[in-house]
Amino acid sequence: MNKILLIIKREFLTRVRKRSFLVVTLLIPVFFAGLLIIPILIATSGSEDKRIAVVDDSHLFLGRFPDSKGTYYKYLTNIKIDTFKYEQYGYSGLLYIPELDLKRPSGITYYSSGQPGIGVESNITKHVNDIIEEKRLENAGIDREKLAAAKSDITIDFKSGADGKKGNSAVAYGVGYASGFIIYIILMFFGMAVMRGVMEEKVSRIAEVMISSVKPFQLMMGKIIGIAGVGLLQFLIWVVLIFSLQLILPLFFSAETLHAVSEGGGVMQSGGNAAAIDAIEKVRYVIGSINWTLIISCFIFYFLGGYLFYSALFAAVGSLVNEDPTDVQSLTFPITLPIIIGLMIMISTVQNPDSQLAFWGSIIPFTSPMVMMARLPYGVPGTVPYWHLALSMVLLVVGFLGMTWMAGKIYRTGILMYGKKITWKEAIKWIGKKY
Repeated sequence: MNKILLIIKREFLTRVRKRSFLVVTLLIPVFFAGLLIIPILIATSGSEDKRIAVVDDSHLFLGRFPDSKGTYYKYLTNIKIDTFKYEQYGYSGLLYIPELDLKRPSGITYYSSGQPGIGVESNITKHVNDIIEEKRLENAGIDREKLAAAKSDITIDFKSGADGKKGNSAVAYGVGYASGFIIYIILMFFGMAVMRGVMEEKVSRIAEVMISSVKPFQLMMGKIIGIAGVGLLQFLIWVVLIFSLQLILPLFFSAETLHAVSEGGGVMQSGGNAAAIDAIEKVRYVIGSINWTLIISCFIFYFLGGYLFYSALFAAVGSLVNEDPTDVQSLTFPITLPIIIGLMIMISTVQNPDSQLAFWGSIIPFTSPMVMMARLPYGVPGTVPYWHLALSMVLLVVGFLGMTWMAGKIYRTGILMYGKKITWKEAIKWIGKKY
């Protein structure tokens, strides 16, 4: 046991002291910080005002385009479109509206020196369509206010479980997808790290020196657990830094600014959008109703369980590879294929978390780390009964122990075998070999 601890310490300290560890550890929080801060800076920064000239030969739109923040309309008459140099008068563009047949309107054109922004395009298109629709209703003798009053705008509360907890499938979808995808990245990234570490030690013959002091199984376990500690440390640092960022933001930006960014617009005007704010508050309530203690604890369990399950196999592959690096592709394919299948099942699970595919994907150890994390945000014990979660965890632990035993058999022989191309068929025979 002391030898395994020494190997764990060596693997852990060797990787933590690398510059790449510091870069990757800080890169993820910086990425999240950018996602939070950049929209705030954009929202709080001043935007260039746009003045748009409007020439309306139909006389249906005069004074009907409302000015909004940063966009102003100026109606012009007696203008020749072909010769009018709107840029010289400080206009960003020219909107020309010919005489229209309301049944089949056409010919409305917007001129500008460059491609207008999507906001300008959508606003002009919306205003034109609204005005034409209103004119058509007026000609048909239909009261627009009565038509609007007849429209249904009912909000449905979706509640689940015996306690009737309010849920939001969009929030559960986002949390489940993010959790499952992060697990997928972890399995691939740290699994490959284990394999590369074993390959380097085998090719450089360092493994021969180490095995003279420790057993091959001890070397494999020490390497796997040591790299797992590095990954867990990174994850904990990410959680602390991202959580700290959430607490620090209100110290630098006002609540109004943060509300405005949540709405997806600029700095809030007086009055604001009450409906949007109400919707944001509802989403925040739903996010707060998620059992984050369960989600985070299960994430750590499936992170470690999935990593240990697959890292044993990646270590075995590393022990089979010789000087020819092309062997890696053929040997890693049977291992990476279940991970990719798990990702595909996870994508289906976040849309239908109580399907049979989701159930079996969350139970089988090859896919359960990703798929179960995609199901958990939808509710426990509502969508995921306790026995589903318990069975998934037990099978993952049993699978890890069995896979480690089999991988240890392969590792023990492969780590000292040189100069021969090894296939999976031959490696599997080593599992039944007695020592």
